[in-house]
Amino acid sequence: MMEPAHTPIGLLLARAAKTASRAFDDALAAEGGSIPVWLVLLALMRGGHRMQSELADEVGIQGPTLTHHLNGMENAGLLLRQRAPDNRRIHRIELTDTGRAMFHRLRGVAMAYDARLRSGFTEVELDTLRNLLERLAAKQVS
Repeated sequence: MMEPAHTPIGLLLARAAKTASRAFDDALAAEGGSIPVWLVLLALMRGGHRMQSELADEVGIQGPTLTHHLNGMENAGLLLRQRAPDNRRIHRIELTDTGRAMFHRLRGVAMAYDARLRSGFTEVELDTLRNLLERLAAKQVS
């Protein structure tokens, strides 16, 4: 069997995503966060009060994993969960003042991390990369 002349794009993309994700998670952890916590905070800041099922769809964390993260965030005072009065199986979630403060701290980390990722690239290169990644993502959907 012949070896490919170049490393397959999928493998390069997977390696880059894993490396970037680990580094971003480490940066968030230094401020007491994580990628799942950041995604939940970001979604709640964008959408205000949310149902847990809506939140799961938006952040891409389902079932027991999301419940685990929400339990930890609630115990840390970052959010409140209340059962919906008309359907006790549904939880409404909202940020506390502590959660909003954590969001702003982690937002600073996210912006600094994004600046690190962008460093060394021109705007034209970044636009090209963005377009290529969007095209790759669109291929996976269609």
